[in-house]
Amino acid sequence: MPCNPHVYGLSNFISTSIGPHLYVLGGSLFDTRSFPIDRPCPSSAIFRFDVSTSSWDLLSPMLSPRGSFACAPVPNSGQILVAGGGSRHAMFGAAGSRMSSVERYDVGRNEWAALDGLPRFRAGCVGFLVGDGEEREFWVMGGYGESRTVSGVFPVDEYYRDGVILELKNGGKWREIGDMWEEGERRKLGNVVVVDDGEDGEMPAIFMLDGSYIFRYDLTLNRWQKESSIPRKTHTDSSYGFVALDGELHVMSFLNGIDSTEIRRTRQKRVASLFIQIYHPTKRTWRYLTTKSPFQSPLDFKTAVMCTIRL
Repeated sequence: MPCNPHVYGLSNFISTSIGPHLYVLGGSLFDTRSFPIDRPCPSSAIFRFDVSTSSWDLLSPMLSPRGSFACAPVPNSGQILVAGGGSRHAMFGAAGSRMSSVERYDVGRNEWAALDGLPRFRAGCVGFLVGDGEEREFWVMGGYGESRTVSGVFPVDEYYRDGVILELKNGGKWREIGDMWEEGERRKLGNVVVVDDGEDGEMPAIFMLDGSYIFRYDLTLNRWQKESSIPRKTHTDSSYGFVALDGELHVMSFLNGIDSTEIRRTRQKRVASLFIQIYHPTKRTWRYLTTKSPFQSPLDFKTAVMCTIRL
């Protein structure tokens, strides 16, 4: 990316793709010369990477700077939707900001336009589209709003168990859906991906990775139902990468449970192999793949931002 990593660092940004282009939106920007002192500032910058030319472009910035927000590209329209977000410290998360504004980006015009805001502040949420044409809806799930203190000292996020839906036709208004799980069932929403079967108007399959378990969202019950367990677990202090590709769910981890902290501690020069466990939701079967990491530096799935791109 066209920035100086020795002066400024970017975290909590979102990535998405339209055609052969990868978009990197927003994030929390901090000065690496003074980190971890001070708080990061939200970024409104938008970068676009062209895979065919391996070049970056700086696009028109968002109307409101933000990080940790819901984002979804609108198929066959050249538009990107963003909602909520804020800015937070990588080490002291609950001390960050929250917002409720919603925007739409027009790729062809390189312009942003404000939409109806969320019913309340919501950051750390996920977004995706449901439906087709005029019936298309923008769903925003999970995230956090206000924070509380433990023992009157330590700030802790109050995570949402519900979601909200924006109807995109006629200017659109938000409507709320109830809690998606019971109190005590889980602390917060896990990593969410969407598998679209390509049928117009059909509800896509929505999956969540929570720990070592995959859940499927039941629209009728507004509940997450257990779908499958990951066959090969990592260490308890490690995490997984989770993406959807060609109708399958890819769960990525380091082979033998080696995570980036172990690599840094042992100062190994050899990059660990990636172990990819691939689940087919229709067949309910698993297959496996081992490959070398494409990165020279260790990859930390706790902070890595991933998306798929079709070439």
